[in-house]
Parts: sequence; structure tokens; C-alpha cells
Amino acid sequence: MPDIHAVLSSAKTHKEQVAAITRLALRDRRSLGELIDLLEHGTDVEKGTAAEAMKFVSQEDPARLVPHMDVLIRNIDYRAPRVRWGCPEAIGNIAKKYPEKVVKAVPKLLDNLKDDSTVVRWCAAYALAEIAKNNLKEQKGLVSKFKSIIRAEKNNGVRNVLIKAVAAIGKAK
Repeated sequence: MPDIHAVLSSAKTHKEQVAAITRLALRDRRSLGELIDLLEHGTDVEKGTAAEAMKFVSQEDPARLVPHMDVLIRNIDYRAPRVRWGCPEAIGNIAKKYPEKVVKAVPKLLDNLKDDSTVVRWCAAYALAEIAKNNLKEQKGLVSKFKSIIRAEKNNGVRNVLIKAVAAIGKAK
């Protein structure tokens, strides 16, 4: 079975590499460990690829990444934009099943809502929306913050993620 480094050095396209790495990380713990190590110690490009793969791992099996929450949180605000996209999306996916495990990410995610990159802001908004929808203890404080962010946010996509979360929370009550 190939390892993650072999996939990264292959002639596969980026999309094919991410898909292959995701499959490996879902298949065995050793590969998942390699993926976590890559996020921690890889080059910026490798970290971005690792963060993107973690987004897909968290969609398929969020429990697999719960033990690695500290690594994801540590990298939310990493300098490479692809890392600042992938880690929040993985956290948002984890929040759907394990909302209590991702609360520590809230301060950094709120900071990412001030980022110059629209994609970084959208990913942070997605993660925060999932946390708010799934964690009753965090809802009130986050909804209050969402309302002020909605007024200030210039991008419709980012604003709509938060508007939909506020609406969903309002319907659930």
C-alpha cells in the first residue's frame, strides 16, 4: 500500500492526490498519522494538501479527526490560505457530530472572519455556523456575534452562511 509521501511525489493531479490521501487516511491509522504529521511539519503546499484531505476525511468519518482537534485548531490561522480553508471546514464537519469537541476553535475562527480572503472568511463562517447549530451552550453568544458580523460583512456568500445559521437556530427554538 502506498504511503502519503509516495502519493505526493506521484504524477497525479492535485485533485487525484487529495482523493488518494483521503482514501489512505480513512483506511488506516498509520496513514492518518502521516497526514497529521504532514499538517504539522510539511511545506506550505503539503500542509495545504493535508488540510484539504482532512476536510474530506471529516465528511466521511469525523470521529477519526476528533483526537487531532488540537492540531486542526493550531493551524486555523496558519499563513498558507489553503490551510486556513481546510482546517475550518474539517472543524465544521466535525461539529455536526461532536459539537462539544470543537468549542476551543471558536476564538481563532472568529479571528478568521476578519481575514482579507473571502474563502478564508467563508470557511470560518461555515465552521462557526455548524458549531452554533449543534452546540446549545454556544448558540446565544455566537448568534449575537453573527448578527453584528452580518451587518459588517460585504460578501454575500459569507453573510448568507451566517444568516442561514441564525434562521436555522431560530426555527429550532
